[in-house]
Amino acid sequence: MVRKKPTVALIYDFDGTLSPGNMQEFGFIQAIGKTPQEFWELSNRNPQGQEVNSILSYMKLMIEEAEKVGISLTRESFVSFGRNIKLHKGVKEWFSLINSYGASRGVNVEHYINSSGQTELIEGSPIAGEFKKIFACSFWYDANGKAVWPAVAVDYTGKTQFLFKIAKGIMDISDNKKVNESQKEDEKPVPFSNMIYLGDGDTDIPCMKIVKMFGGNSIAVYQEGNAKQTGTAHKLLRQKRVNFICRADYSKDSEIYKVVTTIIDKVKAEDDFVRLEKKRGNYVKKR
Repeated sequence: MVRKKPTVALIYDFDGTLSPGNMQEFGFIQAIGKTPQEFWELSNRNPQGQEVNSILSYMKLMIEEAEKVGISLTRESFVSFGRNIKLHKGVKEWFSLINSYGASRGVNVEHYINSSGQTELIEGSPIAGEFKKIFACSFWYDANGKAVWPAVAVDYTGKTQFLFKIAKGIMDISDNKKVNESQKEDEKPVPFSNMIYLGDGDTDIPCMKIVKMFGGNSIAVYQEGNAKQTGTAHKLLRQKRVNFICRADYSKDSEIYKVVTTIIDKVKAEDDFVRLEKKRGNYVKKR
């Protein structure tokens, strides 16, 4: 059997990583008559002392606040809000740059979103078509197409499950059977050693740590001038939870570009080495 070209999976958080803010802050929050600060403060105190998942809390609040001002939350309306999402420098051109580089080195490159943000908003962004799969929160819609309840809620630990799905080539977000089946590492479409995880904050730590622990590479992204993000990135590097830290600039010849292309070269070199070992082994057997 002919061995396929190696695949590198770039797995991105969204808010703060590809975009300079939370995706709800680029149209939706303004449409319900709130400031971002007002919305998130209301979301955080909404449980009123009860033990409630913060992701479920903000999703519930979105439905409630939209109803108050007469906004019908359909998938189409979410996608419309998503068109206003701002992106970091170079993000729109990033995917074709990296895809082309990978192809020039004989490596397949795949892109995934792994976010506690909202699938429908991301689907409205100008880069939605670049991803093989968007793993993120989403709503349940009634017969009239109106959002009535959270269908998928992804918190910081929940994000880790999608790493294992990507490794095994499982694109069904609701699958809980195949993902737990045993599979040899060399049979996985994307072994962890071929993963690059890009995130910006504390909620990405479990994913960053898992990818790094299993031989992949994690990158903490920070926006220049953002003291909180910069401090978090340096802390993660000191604690050895990430391999690299880079400014949120995805232009050609930026820090991220140089780091990611070097990792692609490394994956290709290691794949070539494995092929050479197997070829030598077969040669010895024949003799």
